[in-house]
Amino acid sequence: MNLQIEGGHKLSGTIITKTSKNGAMGILSASLLNKGKTIIKNVPKIEEVYRMTEVLESIGVDVKWNKDDLEIEPKKIDLKKINRNSAEKTRSIIMLIGPLVHHFNKFSLPQSGGCKLGARTVTPHFFALENFGIDIKTKSDSYDVSVKKLKPAEFALYESGDTVTENAIMTASLIPGKSVIKFASANYQVQDLCFFLKNLGVNIEGVGTTTITIHGVKEIRKDVTYYLAEDPIDSMFFIASAILTNSGIKIERCPIDFLEIELLKLKKMNFRYKLSKVYKALNGMTNLVDITTSPSKLIALSDKIEARPYPGLNIDNLPFFAVIATQAEGQTLIHDWVYEKRAIHYKELDKLGADTILADQHRFYVNGKTELKPAEIMCPPALRPAAIILIAMLSAKGTSILRNVYSINRGYEEIAKRLNSLGAKVKILEN
Repeated sequence: MNLQIEGGHKLSGTIITKTSKNGAMGILSASLLNKGKTIIKNVPKIEEVYRMTEVLESIGVDVKWNKDDLEIEPKKIDLKKINRNSAEKTRSIIMLIGPLVHHFNKFSLPQSGGCKLGARTVTPHFFALENFGIDIKTKSDSYDVSVKKLKPAEFALYESGDTVTENAIMTASLIPGKSVIKFASANYQVQDLCFFLKNLGVNIEGVGTTTITIHGVKEIRKDVTYYLAEDPIDSMFFIASAILTNSGIKIERCPIDFLEIELLKLKKMNFRYKLSKVYKALNGMTNLVDITTSPSKLIALSDKIEARPYPGLNIDNLPFFAVIATQAEGQTLIHDWVYEKRAIHYKELDKLGADTILADQHRFYVNGKTELKPAEIMCPPALRPAAIILIAMLSAKGTSILRNVYSINRGYEEIAKRLNSLGAKVKILEN
């Protein structure tokens, strides 16, 4: 699928933040821990979710869509029938290891895919899960998992990653006793998973901190309904879209705890916005606000902009600053230290008239302010870099074409329709 964008139009109106892709993937995986029926409310209808549900259905899990909700009930799981094509398209497949060790003593999963961002090592998963008595060997196209005897454990993660933290939490949840995970991620999707598991009766302490204590249970058999939390990265997409089009819009249901540093950086860049009072998400836990943007004249920050584990600037929000910086007077340094290849994709902005320097695979300089121009671009094979190209095209006066937008559809639902509801002119062109 391709997109045709007629840029240069101001945006106006209200948009509602969607629930999170990353939260959905963790809770879809965790549903395998529950022998009862899990209903996940307000699930984003995106390619990543479709791939995971295809995998679950192929191994014998009963999966039903009811409008925007997913009903999941594990039956007799058979990994021999796994849909390898779907499994290889999502990196989240690795998060099935934690739940599946409670179903099998020995099994194999296909190697995972997802965004092309360089060396995204899975070693931290292996180092974490070996503490519970799990051995994982990597073959050319699969992970071979064997379980000795599961036992509770206390350990530090090799890396404070989101998916490794979730894998460890899911594993510990069905091991009776106390497990302690140190140097854990406290990011939004980890918190969402913890809230879900607490609804299933697992006692978890330290949610939102870097030390998480799980009091595992012998069995989970409970019919549960859980509302997914909203996605801070979706909120940030529309904040950046407002900035690039110099528009005033209202973005509702923004998870403020995961946007505070981003908004602070933008405030120091002279971005003008207002926040509503805080209110709760439907899960009863996540704090939300409505953000109203105003046209702003931005200036570049003198300090580099880089991501940090929560409560720092979110790694998935960092790319938005690369496109925002094109509209800020002065030079901005984006330091994308986590991934080896992601900053390389930012150079696609030059095709739209941006003035940038890729100093190395991690350091990206943007000289602003520049007037962006239309172009035809092949969508980068990575979700967030692809999203910022689309946002830049909203600013470029004239007609742009963004080809093969599967990367964007992995994480954003009906993005053309949602942008058009704000006054953008985005047309879907089928191949």
